[in-house]
Amino acid sequence: MKGNLLIQRLGATFIGLMLFYPSTASACAVCFGKSDSRLAVGMNWGILTLLFFIVSTLATISTFFVFLNRRAHQNPLPVNDTTDVPTP
Repeated sequence: MKGNLLIQRLGATFIGLMLFYPSTASACAVCFGKSDSRLAVGMNWGILTLLFFIVSTLATISTFFVFLNRRAHQNPLPVNDTTDVPTP
């Protein structure tokens, strides 16, 4: 209970300090309208890099499932026609 109260007080203090110093919460270069700055170019490259990794990971996972599906259709499990149920 004391830890929770401490976290709430620290959070309230942090928010209060941010309200008194709004210059530290400035927007990036894109939000200010200078979209040709080096910061904006770097941010765009970062977004493209993350997008590349996400798309390549999803493509790898989906390719694996397509491989499993094709392999299952090429080598079907044998069907056992005999039943092990005893007849009365």
